[in-house]
Amino acid sequence: MKNKIFPKRFALLKGFSITYLLFALVIRMILYFISFSDIDFSISHLFKIIGIGFAYDIGSLSYMMAFYSIYLLIMPSKFAGSKVDKIITFAGYWLFMIVITFSFLAEVTFWMEYQRRFNFIAIDYLLYTYEVLENINESYPLPIVIAAIGLIVYVAYRIKKRKLIFEKSFTKDNSFLSRIIVAVICCSVVAIFHYNIKNTQAEIFGNVNENELSKSGLYSFFAAYKSNELNYNEFYSTYNETEVFKKLRSNVLAVNDSFLSNEGLLRRTTNIGKELRPNVIFIGMESMSASYLKRFGSKKGMTPFLDQILSESILFTNLYATGTRTVRGLEAFSLSVPPTPGRSIVKRCNNESFFTVGDIFKQKGYSCTFITGGDGYFDNMANYFSYSGFDIVERAKKSRDRDELPTKRFQIEDEEITFENAWGACDGDIFNAVINKADIDSKSDKPFFYMLMTNSNHSPYTYPEGKVKIPSGTSRTGAITYADFAIGEFFEKVKDKEWFKNTVFVVASDHCAYSAGRTELNVKSHHIPAFIYNLNGSEPKEIDKLCSQIDILPTLFGYLNWTYTTKLFGKDVNEMTPESERAFIGNHRKLALLKAKHLMVLETQQKNECYEWDEATNELKKTACDENLLQETISYYQAAYELYKGGQLDK
Repeated sequence: MKNKIFPKRFALLKGFSITYLLFALVIRMILYFISFSDIDFSISHLFKIIGIGFAYDIGSLSYMMAFYSIYLLIMPSKFAGSKVDKIITFAGYWLFMIVITFSFLAEVTFWMEYQRRFNFIAIDYLLYTYEVLENINESYPLPIVIAAIGLIVYVAYRIKKRKLIFEKSFTKDNSFLSRIIVAVICCSVVAIFHYNIKNTQAEIFGNVNENELSKSGLYSFFAAYKSNELNYNEFYSTYNETEVFKKLRSNVLAVNDSFLSNEGLLRRTTNIGKELRPNVIFIGMESMSASYLKRFGSKKGMTPFLDQILSESILFTNLYATGTRTVRGLEAFSLSVPPTPGRSIVKRCNNESFFTVGDIFKQKGYSCTFITGGDGYFDNMANYFSYSGFDIVERAKKSRDRDELPTKRFQIEDEEITFENAWGACDGDIFNAVINKADIDSKSDKPFFYMLMTNSNHSPYTYPEGKVKIPSGTSRTGAITYADFAIGEFFEKVKDKEWFKNTVFVVASDHCAYSAGRTELNVKSHHIPAFIYNLNGSEPKEIDKLCSQIDILPTLFGYLNWTYTTKLFGKDVNEMTPESERAFIGNHRKLALLKAKHLMVLETQQKNECYEWDEATNELKKTACDENLLQETISYYQAAYELYKGGQLDK
């Protein structure tokens, strides 16, 4: 009777399933111990994590089980054990084992970087296999990784071979009825999970790490794939569209603004005084958390140059990143819009006609250039910025097709490179490319605006040897120290340039190094440094107003006394009243507004939570919902989505 319910033909399916579930348990426990200091330990929580995780592991496993059970169902019994059957079975087994072994090992490295199961970042990285494989190779030597995967798969294979599992799976002694029963069971489990079980249902704890540990990596991966772009109106709280835009227009309108239309955000910003038109170089610093700088409490001395230049600059002391990835920072800097749910707008389709800060610079006669030490193909940067009117300077992979773009595209050549890793040229080489470009453009009758991103403060934390005392590739501390050294060296070089006196430098981090914490949104891990340097006629000062990445360049426009037309959400921080101060914080699923130490969080399934934020301890305490704050939060995010989908963010 037992063989009729689970025939020998399915022995490999059974053996593979046991292997998968054991691997999943081992990885879950490894991640648990890695995160032990960040969880609220209790025996009951541990058993719940294991139990919920086991259920989700069954869910992810069921997809593979269904695939194989259907194969066994349609393969006639008389062909069981044939040469074709053996080739398909062995090839399929090795393929699936290699894939799941790699994915389990990758989960550990992904967790150490993001303290999350696979999410939309992992989806994005699939598109950039060169950078990811190079990063793995530089962080964990690829031959060793491949050897480890091969060894694990081979040992699992030998165990199954010794237990005659393959021999049993090639038996002809099974009926069509017995095969269809197993196939129906497997497919039913897939249907249950696919249509009824959401990844978010694992989130029953108050601690984000425990919620993530309860999930399955592969299940989370496919859940992220399905939610890479979310329809705001389906998943989040909304209210009357007319009221939404009425409130939004009131919120974005500064005292020196006037609307030019009865709809949308098109308005004229008027500043009094002589307009200044210096060159502007915007430097986006990779993963430079505010907490790394002495001004914000660090005692490690990692950033001596930045610590010095802050005292000579206009410093934003209370500014927050909108997201947790470079592409979100670039979106905020250039498009000046709150983060919409799912992937960044920079990476989406139909983003070739947005109104960006580049359009305001062009109103004033500037040339615009985006500079990256990596491949502009990554995160769709070259396409997005080119269609926004920027020329592109990049370190493109020569093996990759170069798309035709509407603006000029320049390559950082081999002879200009002293060091590079998976993500591209080191910061020193990027800054040298900036200097070379500025030497040329300064001879033009047009002022120039550059927006650039650095690379080096990113795993595998490699950089040129001999520049700092910490050996390359050993720690993030070394990468931070090198990033500070490189930007300091850049400023030392440009001070002797003829164009320096007429150039303003804006420096800001794209996001913090770590965004994980005990809560889903870690407010402190969005706090970033930003400053304006070398602005003629302005004394060094600190701006303590609560603000966002989207406000940095509108604030610069105010200092330059520009009068211009705009569609940006961002505002000149100096024109903000205490009541209008706010910061946008989000990830791919949660959208939040920080205002006067209160954090309003919009969640999927149209749920909302309000917290009081204790800045000293970085703790969030749940409070009663403030209806006015909720409406303001919805107005920003619902309107941003509606304007984007309706094409009203276009030029």
